[in-house]
Amino acid sequence: MASESAQGWQIEEYTTVRGELVIRRFLSAISEADRTEALALLKVLSEQGNALRRPSSGFLGEGLFELRGHQVRIFYCFRPDRRIVLLDGFLKKRTSIPEHILKRVRKRRHEV
Repeated sequence: MASESAQGWQIEEYTTVRGELVIRRFLSAISEADRTEALALLKVLSEQGNALRRPSSGFLGEGLFELRGHQVRIFYCFRPDRRIVLLDGFLKKRTSIPEHILKRVRKRRHEV
């Protein structure tokens, strides 16, 4: 899924030690409407990079960010050379992010 926009932001996917691309798995498991929303959010992220702000993006601390759709949440971090690494995604069912998901994406963020 690595892609680059005209401004030079490169989108990369976090890969588990088993070679699993978690964002691809997430996108394939959600509805067509949610997938369309997620892909639109990713397009905006690739165009705006670290200039993207609320309501489309939120800062979660420790270098971790989330793309924010109606229900779609995609976690990401920035790396040198205008790279963005997508860490995980989930569909929001309540106002707060479940602690086990935050723990998982923070661990992945530290790995990259």
